[in-house]
Amino acid sequence: MSAAPGSDAILARMMTLHPKVIDLTLDRVWRLLAALDHPERRLPPVIHLAGTNGKGSTQAMIRAGLEASGDRVHAYTSPHLARFHERIRLAGELISEPALTDLLDRTHAANGPDPITYFEITTAAALMAFAESPAEWTLLETGLGGRLDATNVVERPALTVITPVDLDHQQYLGETLEEIAGEKAGILKRGVPCVVAPQHEAALEVIEAKAARLGVPLLAHGQHWHVTTERGRLIYQDERGLLDLPLPTLRGPHQLVNAGTAIAALRALGQDEAACEAATRAQWPARMQKLGRGPLVELAGGAELWLDGGHNPAAGAVLAQTLRELPERATHLVCGMLNTKDIAGYLRPLAEVAQSLQAVSIPGEVNTIPAAETAAAARTAGFAQVAEANDVAGAIRAITAREPGARILICGSLYLAGHVLRDNG
Repeated sequence: MSAAPGSDAILARMMTLHPKVIDLTLDRVWRLLAALDHPERRLPPVIHLAGTNGKGSTQAMIRAGLEASGDRVHAYTSPHLARFHERIRLAGELISEPALTDLLDRTHAANGPDPITYFEITTAAALMAFAESPAEWTLLETGLGGRLDATNVVERPALTVITPVDLDHQQYLGETLEEIAGEKAGILKRGVPCVVAPQHEAALEVIEAKAARLGVPLLAHGQHWHVTTERGRLIYQDERGLLDLPLPTLRGPHQLVNAGTAIAALRALGQDEAACEAATRAQWPARMQKLGRGPLVELAGGAELWLDGGHNPAAGAVLAQTLRELPERATHLVCGMLNTKDIAGYLRPLAEVAQSLQAVSIPGEVNTIPAAETAAAARTAGFAQVAEANDVAGAIRAITAREPGARILICGSLYLAGHVLRDNG
């Protein structure tokens, strides 16, 4: 008698259900949720997050704050880095393999042979897991956009959050900031408060107009709350007062914005004590993460090894600023990206702060940009020294052979980051 299939086998089976063309619609999701007896109606209070950058870090900070106050928190995020289980956190713990296998099996059976995207069917599975497990809160992060995202099925969340909106996924969300902001603002629900992170003026106008139509109380950065640094401390202020807190544990100036957004969200929910813990307890891999041990770290020897999964122009800009704020050290990039991304826009700001770039292809990814194309784009973006490597390990060897004490940053894609985390144990 053969063993029951594990979660990887069921996930592979789910991939075969994918429609021939991705058309953003909620019809397939509604059909499956009905077959599952509507788990989206039985969730603990939901905090729903959309945005281009910072969703994962902001969600991690909100979760850290709520858990520090003793609450149990479900959390859904994507994509995963090393294992699919990272996407579904039940009452604070990553879902176990037996629980995930059972969940996917039941969701797959309920869907039958009907076409549905991988993200849609796995989101339905996550919602079912959350409905069946006790907790005080549910954190839902959109996968793509907001209006037609598979997570946008909760009729009345407790709160919505829109992190900074920028250009990304234009093939699905629109070519302009206004169009993309309109899709992100699709998570707004009549009368439900929304915390809004710093935005380009064009994006903010769209969000404000949608909020006005729906009677949504907005808590917008620069109007209703402010965050800054002063003497190595995080200073947050809103109409209820001022908080003087330690800086976020997650590195980079953009994490100050994410921390402010998380604090604003927690205070909007009446979780003032949780707000004080949000920034300092959060952990989120592949967001300017310094790797401290593992085979790749040993290979790097005396070099610093860092990892970041940002992949659009705004992420490139904040990454460059983060590097400027680190102690001075020669910096070299190992970069691999997907062909759905604006590689030139991402690399241009980084060319100002890094001495060289080693281009790699992302292993096992059909949509990877070949290393030769990444190398060509890096030269165009202004990198003086550019080379290609067969893999990340080869790139690290090439850099440390020239400069043993370098700072090495592996960057360009969450998919590349996932491979690095797996390879590095």
